[in-house]
Amino acid sequence: MIAADGAQLGIKPLPEALNLARELELDLVEVADQASPPVCRIMDYGKYKYEAAQRAKESRKKASQVTVKEMKYRPKISGGDFDTKTRKVEAFLQEGHKVKITIMFRGREVTHPDLGRKILDNIAERVDDFAKVEAYPRLDGRNMTMVLGPDKTKRAKKKPAPAPTQSAASQPAAEAVADPGATGPADGSQSNPS
Repeated sequence: MIAADGAQLGIKPLPEALNLARELELDLVEVADQASPPVCRIMDYGKYKYEAAQRAKESRKKASQVTVKEMKYRPKISGGDFDTKTRKVEAFLQEGHKVKITIMFRGREVTHPDLGRKILDNIAERVDDFAKVEAYPRLDGRNMTMVLGPDKTKRAKKKPAPAPTQSAASQPAAEAVADPGATGPADGSQSNPS
């Protein structure tokens, strides 16, 4: 039997161990049932369960959940669509997710894998400041895939630019108000000085 402070109390019969635990208003918990004789400890079992739950919660908090997001492109994607999808890929990477980029080929497009490779290279170049290529581009049937992952070392090296202050943002508007003669009258009419 082990006391609440960790001291060895020796071998005690069960009724005596239970009485001792009741006197201390604690619980008698069997900690090693395979030992001969079994080992019991006097402790506050509710407090022990609470602390174990807190340790488990803390370890889950420290473990990061990395999910793989997927973004699909086509070889004939327009510039605007490419920019929109790539901004979304950047957002996923900034949040700490991995991103699988898929180029989908239809019909005879599969005979031009260089077009898909060019798109994947452009994406990798745009996110190079804070991401790394984890799986290089490869052709799987009618799809070409590449996997990008967040790179914490690159992100730590690059410091975010300070945001412009409100007074700096409103400065051009203030200059326009200060010199109204530079653009002419607001109603568009011509004024003659004579």
